[in-house]
Amino acid sequence: MKQFISVHDVTDINALAAKALAYKADPLADHQLGWNKRIGLLFLNPSLRTRLSTQIGARNLGMEAIVFNVDKEGWALEFEEGAIMSGNTVEHVKDAAPILGQYFDILCIRTFPSLKNREDDYSEMFINQFIKYAGVPVVSLESATLHPLQSLTDIITIRESLLASPLPAGKKPKIVLTWAPHIKPLPQCVANSFSQWINAWGEAEFVITHPQDYELDEKFTKGATIITEDQDAALKDADFVYVKNWSTYTDYGKIYENDPAWMLTEEKLALTNQAKVMHCLPVRRNVELSDEVLDSQHSLVTRQAGNRVWAAQAVLSEILKSSY
Repeated sequence: MKQFISVHDVTDINALAAKALAYKADPLADHQLGWNKRIGLLFLNPSLRTRLSTQIGARNLGMEAIVFNVDKEGWALEFEEGAIMSGNTVEHVKDAAPILGQYFDILCIRTFPSLKNREDDYSEMFINQFIKYAGVPVVSLESATLHPLQSLTDIITIRESLLASPLPAGKKPKIVLTWAPHIKPLPQCVANSFSQWINAWGEAEFVITHPQDYELDEKFTKGATIITEDQDAALKDADFVYVKNWSTYTDYGKIYENDPAWMLTEEKLALTNQAKVMHCLPVRRNVELSDEVLDSQHSLVTRQAGNRVWAAQAVLSEILKSSY
């Protein structure tokens, strides 16, 4: 693995998930793999689980992890080629990134979309400019359109759950991605990424449900079994339900709908096959998900967040083994 930006950087999803679960069983199995290697974690936006889990995963491999909050501690970066830097930006990425490439063996970047200009956000200019100029492997800690470490974690968690409670022989799990209400517009990153990974995995019946006007970009959802605006029909007989809000894609970055009826409750879970419930966190309790669901035996949310460490560790291990 030369970089980790999307599912397209992974040759075998099941093998990578299995490696992550092996690290969960024995976290220090490769504790010298990253000896004398440094990993730089650059945050243009806030983080909790992504930051800490990646630091821990790197440390389990013997790497030194250095965190830099660019949005608070660094110069304002310019990303446009040929920019006349007479405004607020102080340093161009083509000057900063090669230096960071000398400081670090692996460079991790977290950016968010503006939710103002779809063309700009979906060009993934920020992370692509780091890839272009850094000269070292780049790992996405979330970009404008995707969150691959989260999605790998999600598959790890689903596989782990299925190992503990297998379905009948030959039955594929039914996995439902359902939109949820929120108080503000959120990116499509997690929903895009989860769709991309589940479709690429190819071992599930995959259903997406959302209100009218909340369609996602087809390049991420293509391959889903069904995309429907009928949440109850989508939830019927589901084995896993992934709850996530996202803003509109076509009329970009808007909230058209905030119907509390889309919140996942125990009543809605009764339609499922005793489904396990997932969410990437942070979650707005009693807006996206009810307390009764989050705190119930159905919830995989805490385990899912814990598995972030093993996803990061597996990815970093693959990069170290292939690049050095």
